Amino acid sequence: MRVPRQAAPPSADASAPDPSPAPPGPLSAWTPQHWPLAPDWQPLWRAFLASPAGLQLGQALQAQLDAGSFVYPAQPLRALALTPLDRVRVVILGQDPYHGPGQADGLAFSVLEGQRVPPSLRNIQAELQREFGRSPKGASLEPWAQQGVLLLNTCLTVRAGQAASHAQQGWECFTGSVLQACAAHGRPKAFLLWGRQAQATAQGAAQQGAPQHLWLRANHPSPLAARRPPQPFIGCGHFGLVNRWLQAHGEKSIGWC
Repeated sequence: MRVPRQAAPPSADASAPDPSPAPPGPLSAWTPQHWPLAPDWQPLWRAFLASPAGLQLGQALQAQLDAGSFVYPAQPLRALALTPLDRVRVVILGQDPYHGPGQADGLAFSVLEGQRVPPSLRNIQAELQREFGRSPKGASLEPWAQQGVLLLNTCLTVRAGQAASHAQQGWECFTGSVLQACAAHGRPKAFLLWGRQAQATAQGAAQQGAPQHLWLRANHPSPLAARRPPQPFIGCGHFGLVNRWLQAHGEKSIGWC
């Protein structure tokens, strides 16, 4: 089995790549050194690629690609390209990318413009409508990312047609370290943890930085869980809570819609 190539260190004058627009289609190859990424995330990414979990993930994905499998999205690190570490104000943690053709754009819960709104995003829009009397016009959540909302999935890739197909293959180690970096770095942040998987992944970061941050938990916004106890997503009020908390800390609120 081929061992994936390692990322080369960025030059000293490396600047943030332009990750927009999100490319349609599946991932073409395991070439993580070429994936757009904000400079302040690069040390964390390089360390992960060199770790046993990173090597294992690279081998597994390369084997799937060599076998002709479709893997989404085309740009797995897009959330970390659009939202540098030093600009993160809010973290929304999902599970894994949408697994249908042309859906995933590298941001949790977001889809490419022109795509049909998936059920989870539809429930997010419904909660925004309930809170603010309006919801985003489009299906892409890129405007949130540009305001400092890190839209991170627990797993950053998925095999076509197979939800959670890349769970427990190494991604959780990386996204867990991303959350810990967010908890340790800079300003206080709001963490929105939707679903058991997100809450389990964030446990280490929550223990590390709990006193200064806002930690909000609810069920996943999927139709299977959004209205069920113990913490229904519909009615959770997280978006308004985050804006009030940001304003109380001298931060500008997020334009959710």
